[in-house]
Amino acid sequence: MIIASNFKTTHTRASTRAFVQSIVDMMAQTNSKQEVRIYPPFTALDTFCCNDSMRIGVQNFYPADKGSFTGEIGFEQLGEFGVDSVLIGHSERRHILKESVEFIAQKFDFAKQKGVEIIYCVGEPKEVREQGIDAVMSYIWEQFDGIDTSYDRLVVAYEPVWAIGTGLTAKKEDIEEVLLCLRTKLSCELLYGGSVKTDNIEEILLAKECGGVLVGTASWDADAFSAMIRSADTCKK
Repeated sequence: MIIASNFKTTHTRASTRAFVQSIVDMMAQTNSKQEVRIYPPFTALDTFCCNDSMRIGVQNFYPADKGSFTGEIGFEQLGEFGVDSVLIGHSERRHILKESVEFIAQKFDFAKQKGVEIIYCVGEPKEVREQGIDAVMSYIWEQFDGIDTSYDRLVVAYEPVWAIGTGLTAKKEDIEEVLLCLRTKLSCELLYGGSVKTDNIEEILLAKECGGVLVGTASWDADAFSAMIRSADTCKK
């Protein structure tokens, strides 16, 4: 399974290094086989001693190698750190930072050309969820406009907007319903994200078609994230 931590706007270079080392040590001690992903802020990027099943990725990037894009980070800068995994389409980028469907597709195409792993985030706001599954899937499928779903390094994370940073978590049956609908058109790994915590991760991982989680706030503590990885190790579907 993929167990991913999105640091968002938290952690420093020093605390990220300590976090990564703590996870590496735990995985060595427990012989964990989970695919771990950690997405720190740009200022915390560094060269880390990771194990073979861990990648350090980025939460964002500008779709260019370099150029006159003040305040942005291109792939020339990311290459210095061997970045091989990116998040695209997170709801906070869509709704707070106003990234358009067209710009998200441009970022996806650029990352695909670079051959990196893409965790592509999709999800619906509360008002759409209240209209039922047909409305939810119609909204979600629109987020795939311009996205090459056949890309062999694509991972899709279903993250209902109303469950991100709110403490609200979708019910297992609601998660399954969306993931099963996504499976009708997608062959890639499917994750769930949205107020995942140590006390609910096992139930979420047991949802049909769930291949892992993308975790925010609850994963920022190394001990908590370690517990999530161990939950995945013991999960029997």
